[in-house]
Amino acid sequence: MTKYVVMTGGVVSGLGKGITAASLGTLLKSRGYKVTLQKFDPYFNVDSSHLSPYQHGEVFVTVDGAETDLVIGHYERFINGNLTGRSDVTSGRVYATVIDNEREGKYDGSTVQVVPHITDEIRNQLLKFDDDTIVIVDVGGTVGDIECTPFLEAFKQLRVLAGADNVAYVHVSYVPFIEMSGEQKTKPTQHSVKELQNVGIQPDVIVCRSDYPLEAGSKKKMAAFCNVHADCIIENLTCDRILEIPLMLEKEGFASAVLRKLKLEDRPADLTEWKSVLALAYDTRKTRTAKLAIVGKYVEMHDAYVSLYESVKYAAIDLKVRFELDGICSDKITAETLSQLDGYDGIILPAGFGERGFEGKVLVAGYAREKNIPCLMIGMGAQAGLVEFARGCAGLKDANSHEFDPSADCPVICRGLVPFKKGAHATILTPGTRLAAVYGTDRIDMRHRHRYEMNPEYEKDLTAAGLVVSGRTEEGYIDAFELPGSKFYVGVAFQPEFESKVGHPDKLIRAFVETASRPIKK
Repeated sequence: MTKYVVMTGGVVSGLGKGITAASLGTLLKSRGYKVTLQKFDPYFNVDSSHLSPYQHGEVFVTVDGAETDLVIGHYERFINGNLTGRSDVTSGRVYATVIDNEREGKYDGSTVQVVPHITDEIRNQLLKFDDDTIVIVDVGGTVGDIECTPFLEAFKQLRVLAGADNVAYVHVSYVPFIEMSGEQKTKPTQHSVKELQNVGIQPDVIVCRSDYPLEAGSKKKMAAFCNVHADCIIENLTCDRILEIPLMLEKEGFASAVLRKLKLEDRPADLTEWKSVLALAYDTRKTRTAKLAIVGKYVEMHDAYVSLYESVKYAAIDLKVRFELDGICSDKITAETLSQLDGYDGIILPAGFGERGFEGKVLVAGYAREKNIPCLMIGMGAQAGLVEFARGCAGLKDANSHEFDPSADCPVICRGLVPFKKGAHATILTPGTRLAAVYGTDRIDMRHRHRYEMNPEYEKDLTAAGLVVSGRTEEGYIDAFELPGSKFYVGVAFQPEFESKVGHPDKLIRAFVETASRPIKK
């Protein structure tokens, strides 16, 4: 029988409920339980494909090609597993399904309403398993939001339908500290829980986000007014390193409290690997350093490249490299400002869509090639690198992409070879190349998200100028390239950052960080 942990948020948004859910996944998996996670978001977007990175950060791509909320990436990294598009459910998807069902006559002429049709469909989207898999359900938004009401109603009914011992409710709330009076305030949490109780949900566990340790009196007050046992009031302090959070919550007894409610054995937790990663992160005896730059058009928004930042971090931890990772806006790059890159040990040109900032990436790719600065080009970054090489080395001065000029005379990047490529697809690696050596195999399955391909019509021109095709699609098209003799100059159509997990960095990103690092001067 499937077990469910339904996690809601209160008081304010941005409390890190997704990381709390991911941390619980880590703690339950460390006890030997099968764990998966689902996000239920109140947005009426059907998926995240058209959401602005400035509002919602990156679009995380799952192995089955779903374009999902960035929190799905956190889930995967924390539980060291791959999820599917079913892990990201929006109001848009739910309502679209109900409307389609109504048009197809599946409701036998019934008047279609929020209850029961929308609420039933929400529960239909829940993952179900025959064994004792624990599904952690992260309900987006905050209690009291009008958009959340159908979700809360659906999950209220879940305890009756699935059985009281198969559902645990966790509420993540905020406990502010008023500096002027020197007091910790529990009233916001009390009101948030009251809103939840009005819906018909009584939380079993309350996770309290706070900048200061919870006072004994605060715990006692919340236990009394929120009708929750004191040992189920869990402290979740603000911290700079999200990798610390699972260990903090383990110390607080978070997983144990949830397992008691689900009537499951509280097995010993094996967090050896997690503690090892954290120990490496804090180890001050590092002998190498790397100053790195991400040159992209959304760098003002850290979450727009969160998987890339995390992937570099995991690689640096694994290599025991002290690193800095700066964001540089590609649409502000000109020939006159390229010199700002001189102080960097390595450059990453990330994926993206749209013309803005593309020529800046082209300039940076050329600068890195000429100065022999290690450069990893991903997705559109790789397209920019190919355009630059065509212009600067292969004599194709008019080289461009069909994305920006559909009538381009020299489209080294073209559309129409294959449909919009999303999700995990095979890349056949060329023996003897750096890429093949990095991955140690002749085939990898990596996640893609792009409409445009590297045009095979210009392959002879590019290879004659010195470029090496290091990876191809199963159809034979160029999927990766590199420049022999350089420190590191690699472009890939796929996005390796989506493959990194805590303690298991992607091999290509690890190789890039290793090449870019240098000894620390004593």
